Amino acid sequence: PLVRAAAASGRRPDPAAARGDFALERQLAFAREIAERFGFDFARGRLDPAAHPFCTGIARDDVRLTWRADACDFRPALFGILHETGHGLYEQNLPEEWEHTPIGEAVSLGVHESQSRLWENLVARSPAFWSWALPRLHAHFPGARHVSLARLLPLLHTVEPSLNRVEADQGTYDLHVCVRFELERALISGALEVADLPAAWDEAYARTLGLRPRDAAEGVLQDIHWSMGAFGYFPTYTLGNLIAAQLYAAARRELGELDTLFARGEFQPLHAWLREKIHRHGSFYPAAELVERATGRPLASADYLAQRKADAAEYYGAG
Repeated sequence: PLVRAAAASGRRPDPAAARGDFALERQLAFAREIAERFGFDFARGRLDPAAHPFCTGIARDDVRLTWRADACDFRPALFGILHETGHGLYEQNLPEEWEHTPIGEAVSLGVHESQSRLWENLVARSPAFWSWALPRLHAHFPGARHVSLARLLPLLHTVEPSLNRVEADQGTYDLHVCVRFELERALISGALEVADLPAAWDEAYARTLGLRPRDAAEGVLQDIHWSMGAFGYFPTYTLGNLIAAQLYAAARRELGELDTLFARGEFQPLHAWLREKIHRHGSFYPAAELVERATGRPLASADYLAQRKADAAEYYGAG
């Protein structure tokens, strides 16, 4: 309903608000500055270019992030790096005393994804964050004065169906996961043959998002997960969104007005809260118990849906 309401509103953010001449080395410097401000320790990690952004924790003191960029749009590099920074903060703050043991590892993919989603989407797309970050963007890119809060924020909260999961906005991302979960269940149950998967994919996208891929590269072959045997992986992204929303709501209750801190570039209180509530426990508690201990209640969708509705109301006048 929120996706349909956004479409019906007639409001269309201006893509030119984030486009321009953005030299790659300056994009890297800008994103690295923010990653450090979030708390990533580059003395214990590094950041390198790659075809696809990822984070890998070789060890607690050797956490590696990768990035890719578009010279005409600063968003892919910035949000990709900040997403991986969330993963990296988790890896760097796992319990040192349990390193190289099962307890010293991240508890689940869903919890891991919650850390990346929280920093990328809930912090780095907020108006308070950008009131602090925009002057820094202008300092790194003097020719980007056309990037303003009034133009940028609606663009960062776009709700528009697309064909690619990785590039999907917050409002439609979980619909991409729903398509994959539906098809996975059919494959595993035997109701769908692999040979019929491309056509089933196209039909599912047409039904769910109103779009049809032009070819398999734009459709069923866009992810690596199934080809590497990672079935049941996609739902961890949605679990990450739910957990991130619930953690963020709990942090706001306990830490007070986070927006005031973000507007001053103060992210350490949130980082410390996550380290205390999530990171330092490693795998000592099962994921569900860890989330309940951190937030005071079992995992639910209420906080996530409240955030989606608030964004739809703010940027599309939809409720």
